[in-house]
Amino acid sequence: MIPIHVFAGKTVALFGLGLSGIASARALKAGGARVQAWDDADASRSAAAEQGIGIVDLEQGDWTNYAALILAPGVPLTHPQPHWVVSRAQAANVEIIGDMELFFRERDRIESKAKIVAITGTNGKSTTAALTAHVLNSSSLDASLGGNIGTAILDLAPFSDTRVYVIEFSSYQIDLTPGLGADAAALINITPDHLDRHGTLDNYAALKARIFSGLGERGLAVIGVDDDPCRAIADTLEGPFAVARVSVREKVENGVSAIGGMLREWRNGKEISSLDLTGIGSLRGAHNAQNAAHCYALARSLGLDGQAIARGLRSFPGLEHRMEQVGQLGKVVFINDSKGTNADAAAHALASFDTVFWIAGGLAKSGGIESLREFFPRIAHAYLIGEAARDFARTLEGEAGFTICETLGRAVAAAASDAKASTANEPAVLLSPACASFDQYPSFAVRGDAFCAEVAKLEGVVLRQGEST
Repeated sequence: MIPIHVFAGKTVALFGLGLSGIASARALKAGGARVQAWDDADASRSAAAEQGIGIVDLEQGDWTNYAALILAPGVPLTHPQPHWVVSRAQAANVEIIGDMELFFRERDRIESKAKIVAITGTNGKSTTAALTAHVLNSSSLDASLGGNIGTAILDLAPFSDTRVYVIEFSSYQIDLTPGLGADAAALINITPDHLDRHGTLDNYAALKARIFSGLGERGLAVIGVDDDPCRAIADTLEGPFAVARVSVREKVENGVSAIGGMLREWRNGKEISSLDLTGIGSLRGAHNAQNAAHCYALARSLGLDGQAIARGLRSFPGLEHRMEQVGQLGKVVFINDSKGTNADAAAHALASFDTVFWIAGGLAKSGGIESLREFFPRIAHAYLIGEAARDFARTLEGEAGFTICETLGRAVAAAASDAKASTANEPAVLLSPACASFDQYPSFAVRGDAFCAEVAKLEGVVLRQGEST
């Protein structure tokens, strides 16, 4: 835990008692603050009270006495309208910040020399953050990973001058972190997302660009330039820091490109290093090449050489439920991409393989799989599950063979049998459902675990951990 002393002796309001809220309350108490916490959910309040966190109905609280409101990132700040607790704080002229802001203020208070790497983007930020932390740790640096991924920021190890904090930021968290100041920061990409929270794409892009605020003269801004919003930000990005552009489509003047499986570092238009990404199962596809390129630039800014980064990239196991290679049966690979809950996400997965035995379906999103037609030639056969099975079958009719399996167990067994008989060099049994899980499973993670369990039942399969069945 990182104790937060910046509000020592003061009373702080805290709203939202999920993982980050609980961590914030504990850190503030450890630093000598008086915390009055609330959540709209009875169960969350009860769980917090059991941990010794003071519960006070903030609708009845004395707002003249609060030094700040610590707000959970998922609570509406502006759109579609401010949450009632936000309105109360604004009316009382109480500043509204999040747990990330507490982290930066404490860092500044003690003048820690710890390095901070901040990563955001619409897609790929979790993989990039995990990959960057893995590469740093594999090179004997002390890297802690947290924020929007895994561990709440204030539950990480206390500040150390030799530690590197790799922090994933959501747009919600950036919005609550006016003091954001990293040593290196990456903006991977921007596509329309969370517009119900931010109002317009321009607002969303401007907020994402704030990841670079606070970079100093020795800092590095890493920015993908393959989408229009990011390219516009890159073209106007100014500051005392260096800028590294990333592209999976074209050579860049300064930065990193990743085209056709080759990652290349460029400086003033000249190639200074290269790395072959082919054969790294956890980094398949152009989207993962983009993630690897951002990681490479960030790691270089922290002093790692190309060989050290290459070793880290090659040993990266991948993230659970995100293009995770869970097993192999002969030449057949089994890929758990349960996080692929919409067509855009499934498109990245389908584009990563030439011959796909595709398991899809669940609770359909708007538009179904119509946007995936360009990938239908890659589908050797589809195995459809859940509520969307018949709708997906109608879309695939005449374009790709399919079987309505309804359950994941039947789908895995059928797909494995067909893939084993394939003459392709590397047939892939791919769970990338293009759907939410809630018709059959409580979360995409539970669905992914169920897929892994079904794969483990197959005779002769070699699991990623190296165990055979």
